[in-house]
Amino acid sequence: MTPTDITRAINDLLFTPGLDLDEALDRHFTPDYRQRTNGVWSDRAAFTRHMTRLRSLIGGGHVEVHDELRDGLRYADRHTVTITHHDGHTSRTEVYLFARFAPDGRFQRVEETTRLITGDADDENLGLVR
Repeated sequence: MTPTDITRAINDLLFTPGLDLDEALDRHFTPDYRQRTNGVWSDRAAFTRHMTRLRSLIGGGHVEVHDELRDGLRYADRHTVTITHHDGHTSRTEVYLFARFAPDGRFQRVEETTRLITGDADDENLGLVR
């Protein structure tokens, strides 16, 4: 399997509405996946709830990767996610991400810090909504 990256993962999770969420998760994340966002840890079940909630809020968007590094099973990037919400407003969030791949090329662990660039005050917590 070709290792995933953040662009493919986010596009499948959030910006491809016809793709089943469980299929998108299985494509990019291991069953034992863990993520820490702004200091808060989530297991795969909590991450799935988070993605389900985001899908209910988001009408579309895109990812722009500014920096991306791979070293064996380690991965790091800096990217910006631009989101168009169902109510029509947009938000942009900058993300600093460090990750570990499983040997099969899927994300096994992600640790990230987010920073809202533009958007409503409520958009500050998009990385943690459930």
